[in-house]
Amino acid sequence: MDFSSLPIGPTELYELIAVVGGVGVTGALGVLFVRRARAARQRQIDAVGEAPAALPRRQAAPKGKRAEPEAEAEEKEEKEEEAAPPRPARAAAGHAPARVREERAEEPEAEAPAAEPEAEPRSAQVIPFPAPPAPKEKAVSALAPGLARTRSSGFIARLGELFSGRKELDPSIVDEIEKVLLTADIGVKTSQKLLEEIRSSLTRRELKDPDAAWTFLRQRSAEMLSLPAPEVDFSSAKPFVLLVIGVNGSGKTTTIGKLAAKLAGEGKRVLLAAGDTFRAAAAEQLEVWAGRTGATIVRGKEGADPSSVIFDGVKRAATESFDVAIADTAGRLHTKTDLMQELQKVRRTLGKAAPGAPHETWLVIDATSGQNAIAQAQIFTEAMAVSGIVLTKLDGTAKGGVILGIADQLRIPVRYVGVGETVDDLRRFDPEEFVEALFAPLES
Repeated sequence: MDFSSLPIGPTELYELIAVVGGVGVTGALGVLFVRRARAARQRQIDAVGEAPAALPRRQAAPKGKRAEPEAEAEEKEEKEEEAAPPRPARAAAGHAPARVREERAEEPEAEAPAAEPEAEPRSAQVIPFPAPPAPKEKAVSALAPGLARTRSSGFIARLGELFSGRKELDPSIVDEIEKVLLTADIGVKTSQKLLEEIRSSLTRRELKDPDAAWTFLRQRSAEMLSLPAPEVDFSSAKPFVLLVIGVNGSGKTTTIGKLAAKLAGEGKRVLLAAGDTFRAAAAEQLEVWAGRTGATIVRGKEGADPSSVIFDGVKRAATESFDVAIADTAGRLHTKTDLMQELQKVRRTLGKAAPGAPHETWLVIDATSGQNAIAQAQIFTEAMAVSGIVLTKLDGTAKGGVILGIADQLRIPVRYVGVGETVDDLRRFDPEEFVEALFAPLES
């Protein structure tokens, strides 16, 4: 061959041919290897259905089930393969791994019954419905210490002494009950009503049964205290105006302070109007409570017109968007007539300061005054439209039974009771809780 016309020499040409030939042989071998690898892979894929041992499902039996022998498992799967419809050609050609994933995904569904033993303990548990509710038990336990003196030495204790240790009551026991009730602080009218109801409601057999008589007194006490009255909604007006009245020394100003603390704890803005301008320490005492609770106080000079101070306070509460305005009032003037006229003037003034005010008028009564508390309440209710009673100092007296006489004779609902010195000791009144605590046995 003549290589003189080529731009390269013979040596370089041989080298080039060798390189090209090497690349061609390498490519051919690569193609052959790839074809063989694909054929082997295809055979492996086709053999997947015939080799269930390659799947992890036979490695361990589900918990709580008896494992099948390997031969039975293989025979079972062969039957399933024969019964199953043929798979699409595209799955056999290049998507066989999806088959493996499908079988693995179906596996938990076949093993789902294994979770049933875990559900058995839950279905076997029986959780009784709580009765009574925990908050009520807490309220009763909190009231009981405050009523301990009434239970230990008041009319409840004396009635308990009549009934205790008796399997049967003789006819004279009714006379003994009459003496206890008439000398109690519940008042003569309420005592006579209870006696008449005992005689008319209980049969002769029940009168002989101490438990029946005791249960009747307990139930009747709860009925007397359960007066039909809607719960006070301090959000029904803005500002909601509460007028608080009562004689000096009844705990009126302290009650206002504790109530302000409760309302502030509920997120309400509270304004206090110091309307008791005749008692030197009243405004100072209310100012201390305002500082404790974060409430705003409006006060005037000593001896100023109470109606004017309260008017200014309610007007400010309205213009500055306070939620609640509580007005304190005087508890003693030169005569009873002067006091009642002053309170009526305050009430008229509140109506001018805010529409519908006062929305509630509460009378604060000192429980230690006994039957005198009933007389005081009658005087105030004759001059004022009292909508609620607050009975204070129940923890310091054995005369707590006066609450029955007040509720029965005046037909005014009790809103709060005071059973201690702290803010939490001013408790919202619940007739059932109160009677439960009043009739609860004393701890030995």
